[in-house]
Amino acid sequence: MKDLTAACDAVLRGVTAGASRVPGVVAMVTDRKGDIYSGAAGERRLGGAAMTEDTVFAIFSTTKAIAGTAALQCVEEGLLDLDAPASTYAPAIGKLQVIEGFDAAGAPKLRAPKRAITTRMLMLHTAGFGYDFFSETYKRLAEDHGQPSVVAASRAAIETPLLFDPGERWEYGSNIDWVGQVVEGIRGKRLGEVMRQRIFDPLGMDEIAFTRTAAMKARSAVIHARMPDGSLSAMDDFALPDNPEVDMGGHGLYATIPEYMKFIRMWLNDGAGPRGRVLRAETVDWAVKGALVPPQKVTMLPGVIPSLSNDAEFFPGLAKDWSYTFMVNSETAPTGRPAGAIGWAGLANSFYWIDRQNGFGGYWATQILPFGDPVSFGGYLDFETATYRAMTAARAA
Repeated sequence: MKDLTAACDAVLRGVTAGASRVPGVVAMVTDRKGDIYSGAAGERRLGGAAMTEDTVFAIFSTTKAIAGTAALQCVEEGLLDLDAPASTYAPAIGKLQVIEGFDAAGAPKLRAPKRAITTRMLMLHTAGFGYDFFSETYKRLAEDHGQPSVVAASRAAIETPLLFDPGERWEYGSNIDWVGQVVEGIRGKRLGEVMRQRIFDPLGMDEIAFTRTAAMKARSAVIHARMPDGSLSAMDDFALPDNPEVDMGGHGLYATIPEYMKFIRMWLNDGAGPRGRVLRAETVDWAVKGALVPPQKVTMLPGVIPSLSNDAEFFPGLAKDWSYTFMVNSETAPTGRPAGAIGWAGLANSFYWIDRQNGFGGYWATQILPFGDPVSFGGYLDFETATYRAMTAARAA
């Protein structure tokens, strides 16, 4: 795959050079058998050690699909009814109320929800939860009432009011953190332990965890802030907590990118891994299909905390759906990604896609805030486009 290597290497060189650059990037492509491209460029920290393929990243919301997989396993075993109240498995979720704004004194106006939250709603992001960097209401709760950021990985960070009655619309938020709590309630173990036994070990995924080993910590990339003038500043004191109070199924994992490629391959291979099956083929088949009920739809993510996120959207103008638990593009994307492919992203500008139709997928990892960084996001789209061009050319040859 010389053309693929040359094209992707050129993208990586381009984004790590010049005044507007990313500090460093690791990017990989896999087919059903194994990795077919792996590249690293730039530095783990500006002016520091070189970025390498075994660099450890905070993968943020690319954690979600792994927590979703743990829940799907519970469904397969008859332990989880997606349409039962989620409080059956995670009682604390049943105590949460809907916020209808703030009164004249600035206090939250709360009421009971009209219906119970189900795990299906949680997996589809229709339960009513948000994020403070995408929701003005949650931002105000954080600023005026001390609602902790989900980055704190605390129980208080997820026991938040609902933005609307469960099931009413799609709103991206802390839903999958609650899916993790559902899994813990069913299994009687911490989510990280469940993932290790039932996903990571069967797939041979070693360097991935909610808490880094000393060796992983030594190879971790530093998150950088993109400043208003376009420059970068290392955020040496900012990181997801090791030994968190809650194993956050929505965003808490650290990993090397070669380990995540093993997870992508499992989805390309209908749930099979090198050391055993993770999901049944029929589960994979329905779990990757968009499941929102119109008028529910995936919308643009409005960045309301500029230091954490820009306004962000994949493929503006194209219809997008949500599955268990991925974004599904309903139309062919400009990169070449076909309708029905799945993927998502992580807050520090990591992005991946899984194209089961064509049998390959990729991951692009940087560590930059805010989300939707024009240089990293643009580089990712160039990387995906270059991959499709090279793969199409190779198949035509």
